[in-house]
Amino acid sequence: MKISPKTTKIAICGLGYVGFPVALLLARAGFQVVGVDVNEDKIKKINRGGNPIEGKEPGLKELIGQVSAQGRSASGGKKTGRFRATTEPTFYQAADIIIVAVETPVEEETHEPAYRALKAALRDIGRNLKKDALIIIESTIAPGTMSDIIGPILEQESGLRIGNDFLLANCPERLMPGHLIENITNYNRAIGAQDQKTGDLAKSLYKYIVKGKLETTDWVTAEVVKAGENAYRDVQIAFANEMALLSEAVGANVWEVRYLINECRRRGETRFDALRQMHLPGAGVGGHCLPKDSWLLVYGAKESIEPKLIPLARRINNFMPRHMIELLKESLRQIEKPIAGSKIAVLGYAYAGNSDDSRNTPTEELLKILKNSEARIFVHDPYIKEYKISLDKTLKGAQALVLMADHDQYKNLNYNKLKRLMKSHPIIIDGRNCFDKVKAQKAGFIYKGVGNI
Repeated sequence: MKISPKTTKIAICGLGYVGFPVALLLARAGFQVVGVDVNEDKIKKINRGGNPIEGKEPGLKELIGQVSAQGRSASGGKKTGRFRATTEPTFYQAADIIIVAVETPVEEETHEPAYRALKAALRDIGRNLKKDALIIIESTIAPGTMSDIIGPILEQESGLRIGNDFLLANCPERLMPGHLIENITNYNRAIGAQDQKTGDLAKSLYKYIVKGKLETTDWVTAEVVKAGENAYRDVQIAFANEMALLSEAVGANVWEVRYLINECRRRGETRFDALRQMHLPGAGVGGHCLPKDSWLLVYGAKESIEPKLIPLARRINNFMPRHMIELLKESLRQIEKPIAGSKIAVLGYAYAGNSDDSRNTPTEELLKILKNSEARIFVHDPYIKEYKISLDKTLKGAQALVLMADHDQYKNLNYNKLKRLMKSHPIIIDGRNCFDKVKAQKAGFIYKGVGNI
């Protein structure tokens, strides 16, 4: 197969935070692209030229205008119509390349991979797979999944054989909400393949949309690279969170501590490797990747070793929403107010600032604890449909403000106005270092932040 925008047809399985922008970029590069997803409402919205991703995503709206249905884009230019979406898996039959980008969560109790969506998608693809097609898995998966699960399902459902009748590769995504187009375009990628032919073919496709370095390896190495990359970051964040707890215990400000640690460099050094920087502590770790990719990595080696550091990091990061409640209760005790019956305004439901991504959000754990405490809870988030309510209404009469996501809307709130809206002796519990402690206290707030009380 020779990859060319003029002749190569592409199908994208899954139109979420990964599949949707990948589909748009490939369509902009000149390919005819069909996106397949089980969500009918999402498909209808996409085919109307709508955006299923609500958060701030630079460049995404413009891409939609360029490649959706025939007509005129917002800038007045002609739309290409090279991208459309469907719920019908029979569209895989015409695809020369199929990119799989469905979610791969883990079970809540056992932390084992929950591949229901992935397996269902693979069965649909296998039943509609044409000979000589290339399938690329972008979903993050546990080591061994390509050889033990994905390959066998595709072969069984299609009656074809990997290497002889179709090709199979994995190229795990490296994305962060708020930077989707930037990440896809500029990040280096690792491509896993069973042989050099498959690796080179996948590389020739990604060169149309990726400016970063493309390196080929085997399936399992690519699996370990992606899961390991996120586990590494999870461990780093856990260290930052433990530093925050230690700083609180000894009376230090973790944000000043972090700044001074990160300033520790050689005299005259101008380029400082980001991997050596201490991460940001906070109210918890969310998103589709970090809370589960560590478990995927551990699962892949469960028969051989018992990892200790990675599971411990998971426990530390999972503890942070509960610590936010501890800071809230401590503040309420200072003014002799019970948490039961108190109005608590929670700002930010999404797991990250300026994003609508609420998967595995630490806010959910915080709300669960608050509900058990019989507090009166009001949640605001400008990017989540359920919580797009008046911010003033959310804050009016609240005894405490609990900041969980650092959306831009929250960063320049007027302390005097906040104080007028809230009850006497108002409280700020800052989970993302969004507020100025000195200014808040000067305005009359009780302020406690993660690592800065």
